[in-house]
Amino acid sequence: MASEQIEQMVRIINEPIRSKNPLFIAGFPGIGLVGNIACQHIIEELEMKPIGSIDSRFFPPLAVLFNGIITLPVRVYESTKEEIVVIISDIPIHPTSSYDISKALVEWMQKNNARTILSIAGIATTTGERRVFGGATNAKMLEMIKDKTEVFQVGTISGISGSIMTDCFLRNIPAISLLGETPGPNPDPRAAVQVIISLNKIFDLSIQTDKLLSQAEQIEFELTKLAEQVKTTETSTIPRKEFPMYG
Repeated sequence: MASEQIEQMVRIINEPIRSKNPLFIAGFPGIGLVGNIACQHIIEELEMKPIGSIDSRFFPPLAVLFNGIITLPVRVYESTKEEIVVIISDIPIHPTSSYDISKALVEWMQKNNARTILSIAGIATTTGERRVFGGATNAKMLEMIKDKTEVFQVGTISGISGSIMTDCFLRNIPAISLLGETPGPNPDPRAAVQVIISLNKIFDLSIQTDKLLSQAEQIEFELTKLAEQVKTTETSTIPRKEFPMYG
């Protein structure tokens, strides 16, 4: 598919990016919402400025409201101080459209002189740990992360996170994938915290994670309370067995 056709289907509307060689970070909904949670926290901690949004015929027909104001579900933020641009999405990207959307995004990031592209996502395991797995598009990038993450030796990165990494590889763009280990599909701020800690080490940043950690404790408390309520409800609705009487 030609670039012109993709541009017609994926519109990136933004103010001029002021950073000369920005680090681009992308977080889309996935396992544990690790990418979304990490990116939202980065935006808040760095007090990043909203500079644009992304629209596409591939997206579901919906509008997002924030404090009563309409906004698009895929947004772009920038910190000129740190030279970081974040793309964050409130909606999952369907696998059938991941190729075209990632192609448009990577092409746009390349045009804006990306020094590195970072894709954040989750990876489900049964270990109960919160490790961070890393992958890269070339040996130099792998050298950057090998002592700061668990190198993802063999496996696949699915969804748009995988499509972004593939397109970066084909274009010879330096790119890294950070996958936060999580035990299941529930929102997992603890996995996002570990990803941000790795991000700080790799790019020499100092993004604080205290607020996110307290959020993790609150979410865990709420989920535990909900599970107890469900258990109590299920117990109370079990029908009483009636035993026959013998004379």
